[in-house]
Amino acid sequence: MKFATTKTSRIALALAGLSMTAACAYAPPAETAAAPAPVAAPEPAGTGAGDLAELVSQVAIPYQEFQLENGLTVVVHEDRKAPIVGVAVWYNVGSKDEPEGKTGFAHLFEHLMFNGSENAPADYFQYLQEMGATDYNGTTNFDRTNYFQTVPRPALERALWLESDRMGYLLGAVTQQKLDNQRGVVQNEKRQGDNQPGGLVFYEILDTLFPEGHPYAHSVIGSMADLDAASMTDVRNWFRDKYGPNNATLVLAGDIDAAEARPLVEKWFGPIARGPVNTPAAADVPVLAEPVRTVMRDQVAATSVNLYWPAPGIMSEDLVALNVGTEVLGGLLSSRLDEVLVREEQLAVSVNAGNYDFQRVGIINVGATLKDGVELATLEARLDELIAEFIAEGPSEDEVRRAATSNLAGTIRGLEQVGGFGGKAVALARGEVLAGDPGFAVDQLALLASITPADVQGAMQRWMTRPAFTLVLEPGERDAEYEEAASVAAEQAEDGEPASDEITVTVERPAPPIDTVATLDFPEFQRTTLANGMPVTYAQRDAVPATYVTLSFNAGSAADPVDMRGLETLTLGLFDEGTASMTSQQIAEAKERLGVNISTGGGMDRSSFTLSALSANLAPSLDLLGEIIRAPAFGESDLARVKAQTVTSIRQQMRSPGGIAGRAIGVELFGTDTPYGGVTTIESISAITRDDLVAFKDSWIRPDNGEIFVISSLPMDEVVAELNAAFGDWQAPAVAKGEKDFASLAAMAPEGNRIVLINRPNSPQSVIYGAQITPLDASDPAFVDFTNANNSLGGNFLARLNMNLRETKGWSYGVRGGAQARENAVVYAISGGVQADRTGDSVAEMIREVSEFLTTNGVTEEELARNVAAEIGELPGRFETSGAVLSAMQSLALYGRPDNYYETLVTRYRAQTRDSLDQAARAALDPSRFVWVVVGDAEVVKPQLEGLGLPIEVREMEGSE
Repeated sequence: MKFATTKTSRIALALAGLSMTAACAYAPPAETAAAPAPVAAPEPAGTGAGDLAELVSQVAIPYQEFQLENGLTVVVHEDRKAPIVGVAVWYNVGSKDEPEGKTGFAHLFEHLMFNGSENAPADYFQYLQEMGATDYNGTTNFDRTNYFQTVPRPALERALWLESDRMGYLLGAVTQQKLDNQRGVVQNEKRQGDNQPGGLVFYEILDTLFPEGHPYAHSVIGSMADLDAASMTDVRNWFRDKYGPNNATLVLAGDIDAAEARPLVEKWFGPIARGPVNTPAAADVPVLAEPVRTVMRDQVAATSVNLYWPAPGIMSEDLVALNVGTEVLGGLLSSRLDEVLVREEQLAVSVNAGNYDFQRVGIINVGATLKDGVELATLEARLDELIAEFIAEGPSEDEVRRAATSNLAGTIRGLEQVGGFGGKAVALARGEVLAGDPGFAVDQLALLASITPADVQGAMQRWMTRPAFTLVLEPGERDAEYEEAASVAAEQAEDGEPASDEITVTVERPAPPIDTVATLDFPEFQRTTLANGMPVTYAQRDAVPATYVTLSFNAGSAADPVDMRGLETLTLGLFDEGTASMTSQQIAEAKERLGVNISTGGGMDRSSFTLSALSANLAPSLDLLGEIIRAPAFGESDLARVKAQTVTSIRQQMRSPGGIAGRAIGVELFGTDTPYGGVTTIESISAITRDDLVAFKDSWIRPDNGEIFVISSLPMDEVVAELNAAFGDWQAPAVAKGEKDFASLAAMAPEGNRIVLINRPNSPQSVIYGAQITPLDASDPAFVDFTNANNSLGGNFLARLNMNLRETKGWSYGVRGGAQARENAVVYAISGGVQADRTGDSVAEMIREVSEFLTTNGVTEEELARNVAAEIGELPGRFETSGAVLSAMQSLALYGRPDNYYETLVTRYRAQTRDSLDQAARAALDPSRFVWVVVGDAEVVKPQLEGLGLPIEVREMEGSE
């Protein structure tokens, strides 16, 4: 999802990502900068209390609730927009419920729940793919463990069978081998997170804020030592004590109602016996005895300072007020800290604030990232002053309304999704499990609409005047050491029981059939042109009262001059930093009053502006978008500030293992002189002038070089009328339209069978990136054959690369391989992080898997059947949301595909054979053309790689010499 610029810090992300088991990648600070001298701007409607009440009235997740005799709570929400159902099972247990010496066990057990049950003994991802499931995963946090998938309606009973089998019939399928393997996978997940810049910060936050023995004092992922010690006895006891039906909630959201659901749920979950009910660990909100200040060092781009206060949990009467207060202080694009520290006084390149609420406690975080040339003491003192001033004075009525409007508008747009990480099933389940009320989320929105500045001020005075923990993170050599796992591999279970790999079936429960296949109903497109000739492609979706508009221009990073890499990104980042009549602050406030998101992006081939708006506010939202695109000021002060922020982002890429690999592989494949080659550097950004921005805009961001894509709940005529009002009289400038020269790509034949090792000392993991330029053309219908063939090699969880290195060997948290399509080239890339001591072995396994797949061990019948079923079954779920359809519309245009392309895929998939897929893979891939980039500790890794017999070039990280 990329409808809004994410404004956060690496430390805030550590907090925000707690609900996920996957490591959360660092997102560079948002690029915000000042605009020309303030000019009075119109204040759009949509900010009053009545307007907020109207927004709340549009937020509804009606549900029916019932309980089985065994205590299972079932919540059902009916949504008939698509033939899919979101299935979510939440267990009332998380890491705060772990006893001493068992940290990380709730999360480790979550992994084991995907390794098969008595009647479904294979990896659960196999069954999910056979059903055509989408948005499937499992996560653990402090308070709960959940499992979820969105399935086609005909596969619902199969999904209920699958979830009920692991709820009631798991232990007979758990073996010592599976436990040992998943222990290794989780430890590699921990290494992956720890290996990121700032990856050890969250441990310090927990250690400081919470006293020893406090349920929230240890991380969800736990310690290496405790993971090493996890035993089969622990597995059995955890399952019996925590995973009974009366400690769980099942939510079904989508093409189902309670009358249809109840007999199916009774059939599959009803026979499961009750178990103990977990009473969530009690936990007081701690108070620091005195302020604490700590300085840490790590491979970060710039110094940051963050303050943390323990706070109350989700049942607190202050929850909404604290959320609003932190948004106004440092979360909104227009926030107090942004306005002063980033735009006016230019002491920071970014700021952040948030209230991270858990069941029993929360953490308030406020921080800023230092701008080059500014003294830390200056920033820190000013930050403290602004926080104190805000607590003393409180927010204005307008600030509170803007925060509420932004939140409510985003919630309305999010209601289109039934499942996944953030759909309606999540809202219902979270409310039931953590607050005892499925309607909790909607009730909180009603409170949000009525919150007052006095409420916010009072809450902040109660919690943010207590002693705080100040953490300063500076660039430098990391102080703390990585915690490594011991070499432990249990050979035998406890209590004298053998470590058998045999599966014991206590009750035979055959899988129910899937009799029909849900069909994709892709929306019909309508086309027209604006008064200025810009083509418009439109589709109507009315599940939520929202409109999505993308203006896409034939530019992208491929339009960058060879000697000016980063020009396109820098230019796009400045469009909403001030216009001819509005400052950047006024633009940010206007967005918030309207509840609209405006983002830029597009990738290598296109530059795009995407608007996500409430349909009721479409006209003023488009007026704002038109102002941003047509009349950017490109002020010199704005340019200087955004340059500073971009330089910080580049430095962060140069320190992050994934960023290092990504920067290197593009140059290795495409050189420095082609449209897809080169890399943005500090030097290239520093040399860009305002004249360069203006020239780029005039050459590329112009009506005769763009097209418009629309998904709306409104009829096309109404939308087009508003588009014409905003853009219909926009004319191209007199200068020539830009042109890209791809002739140089034809000569690119990078030398393969070699390794580039980039030294990143003290890395517990190595990031491996192997890639080649393929002869594929994404516009060719045969591209579908290759992508499905790759589902056997690297395209999904069950693909051979991942199953080998993660599920069999336990050396990685995950490895994927896939085609990266561009308009004029397709790259195939394999990537993943592996534990440092297995780097050489992992590269060898990757090379072997690719070579064998292309010669002696192509697609199997089992893989063909599973992958075809998955691709067909996933189609309805893939296009559930307007955002997904909007993205698909742009892909169709980019690759010249017909409007009915996605509806023709079923026929193509069904015609595929093992031979046709093998031929597609062998025509595309050549193991001898792969270039391998490895980012890791050269002292540890190089001796391993030397055994592969490939030439190795060792480099130091950019900026380290």
